Amino acid sequence: MTTEAPTVDPAAIEGYHAHVYYDPATRAVAERLREAIGAGFRVQLGRWHDAPIGPHPVSMYQAAFPVAEFARLVPWLMLNRAGLTVLVHPLTGDDYEDHATHPLWLGSPLPLKLETLMRRSA
Repeated sequence: MTTEAPTVDPAAIEGYHAHVYYDPATRAVAERLREAIGAGFRVQLGRWHDAPIGPHPVSMYQAAFPVAEFARLVPWLMLNRAGLTVLVHPLTGDDYEDHATHPLWLGSPLPLKLETLMRRSA
């Protein structure tokens, strides 16, 4: 008996989030990175969260961006994240799977609090 993994059509991706994590010692680095992201890319920058929120175990801010910007922004983040950990995930309509199954980590992965996310009903 073989079990095949389910497939998800990439056309289901409506956009992406990049979550940039920081702590008090790296907040200035995160500020400079945020300014560069906002100046150089088509993104919608979210609020600063100086304490854990939702599934995110440490301070972070979010940059939401369209599918078309992925090929520019993600390689740039790979090279310019200045040691910060960044989580990039798709927006498929299923927050749980987007964070748990489909994430791309730049830097050391963090243990997300996945129990805070709702699964999309099948």
